Amino acid sequence: MQTERHTLTLEKLSKFYGEKQALNRVSFSFDDGLYGILGPNGAGKSTMMNLITDNLKPTEGRVLYNGKEIITLGKSYLTKLGYMPQQEGFYDAFSGRMFLSYMAEMKGVPRKQANVQIEDILMRVNLQSDAHRKISEYSGGMQKRLMLGQALLGNPEILLLDEPTAGLDPVERIRLRNYIHELSLDRIILFTTHIVSDIREIADQVLMMKDGRIVKSGPIPGILRELQEETLEQAYLDVMGGGMEDG
Repeated sequence: MQTERHTLTLEKLSKFYGEKQALNRVSFSFDDGLYGILGPNGAGKSTMMNLITDNLKPTEGRVLYNGKEIITLGKSYLTKLGYMPQQEGFYDAFSGRMFLSYMAEMKGVPRKQANVQIEDILMRVNLQSDAHRKISEYSGGMQKRLMLGQALLGNPEILLLDEPTAGLDPVERIRLRNYIHELSLDRIILFTTHIVSDIREIADQVLMMKDGRIVKSGPIPGILRELQEETLEQAYLDVMGGGMEDG
């Protein structure tokens, strides 16, 4: 078990694509725990994730980890990250186990340690009986589970999950959600979704995003009290001012 506490800080973070502003001066500090990030399509959720992973550079502002800018931490920061993107990118000729082995090597996980981790991960994401099959033969849900598996390699201190349960059947969704909750005890987990039920039971805090801003945040009981609502679904509708779009 890790005992060190971790802090990820966003300071006045903005991102423009040409004249379109995808993120608008977002500031927030994340400590160990699970943060559910809710918002419709175009709210800025994926852009924020890509800035945190350093896949994108901010137009303005900065990202800090444990008080240091990630651009100065360089590779040492990237080794602490696990990222499950919304869009999968696979080597279809690889088997599931081969893909995890390749990703472990890319992340610099020592081989003996990687072998132990891979077997545990395959069990956790329910792919041990399909690990020998080519990824091209996997269903959409199996590919989702494999992408979560690769994000867990190296026991990351920060785990970024972009719509991790999309495409899963209800049983898989609940199983994966509970496992993600277990992982949040000693690391920072950011879980983006447009499905309120995904994070209602497991999030330590919820961030609601709209038009590139965080428009509401805090523990769920506090949000419900503030908005005088009984359910997170209704609170989300109140904040968004309408229906829940796919995102």
